[in-house]
Amino acid sequence: MVLVTGATGLVGTHLLVQLVEEKLPVRALYRSDRKKEYSRKIFLYYLPNQEAAFEAIEWVQTDINNVPELSEAFVGITKVYHCAAKISFNPSHFKKLRKVNIDGTANIINLSLAYGVNKVCHVSSIAALGENTSGSSADETSEWNPEALNSVYAITKYGAEMEVWRGVQEGLDAVIVNPGIIIGPGFYDGGSGFLFKRIHAGMKYYTSGTSGYVGVNDVITCMYRLMEEDHKNERYVLVGEHLSYQEAFSKIALALQKPAPTKLATPFLLNFAYQLQRISHFLFRTKRSIFKSSIRSALSTSYYKNDKIKKTLDYKFEPVQKAIEEAATLFLKGY
Repeated sequence: MVLVTGATGLVGTHLLVQLVEEKLPVRALYRSDRKKEYSRKIFLYYLPNQEAAFEAIEWVQTDINNVPELSEAFVGITKVYHCAAKISFNPSHFKKLRKVNIDGTANIINLSLAYGVNKVCHVSSIAALGENTSGSSADETSEWNPEALNSVYAITKYGAEMEVWRGVQEGLDAVIVNPGIIIGPGFYDGGSGFLFKRIHAGMKYYTSGTSGYVGVNDVITCMYRLMEEDHKNERYVLVGEHLSYQEAFSKIALALQKPAPTKLATPFLLNFAYQLQRISHFLFRTKRSIFKSSIRSALSTSYYKNDKIKKTLDYKFEPVQKAIEEAATLFLKGY
């Protein structure tokens, strides 16, 4: 049986569709009924009239830090897809990020070893890659620099990878994938999906940075093949294309039939907004959305090599435009 953590997130839900289509027995971990119902909605978009298939999944409501309940979920498991993670760039969330991303991953690895799991696929991020000192594109060999100005999210995702490598040293077979910004249908309240909500509501500004993007279906396909084929104890960058934020925002706006952002958010403007939010949060406890690390990310130009995954799987990525259009279609339909 296959275990999927974070089964009600963007990657987890799309992975369930893949596994069910392959007719594999699946046990899925989830935290709230609300998220499970939304996952069902996306699942049925791909597999209409397959309500029974969704219910055939063995759903377990628990937390990856609830070790006693988590232990029961590992009984009879042969493969684990670890998709659960917390995303935040807020430094005040570091303890929560560490608890989920590092401690939670340690629990998954420890139980995989204890229950004799054959193989684990850990979903990491390009945020956990080191920077190439030569200024070239980052890849799987790029070394992590603890002295760099890394975000709290990046620090904890790197820490999670260290837990996976510890498991490998103790005899566990594992693969790690490092996706870029994942674009896919549904889940518009957080992550990359929130961009669709923001741009649809009217977003005037774009930033000058560039990053790597990948469609969720590419991520799922690569994960599944890495697990099913004879690949182990390696990490793989999953980036289909590089787009400037202006290009990405414009493509999303076009797909949503909305005006594209036309004003450049300069470093001065971003830092001014950051200071205003700090003051407002201090005086009125308002929610912050701009942090120093997110500003650095918005202004940075980052490129990543995908040669390894393309060679390993003889793989060709789909255009990110296709993922954007599908995500926009579901958004406009009220998903």
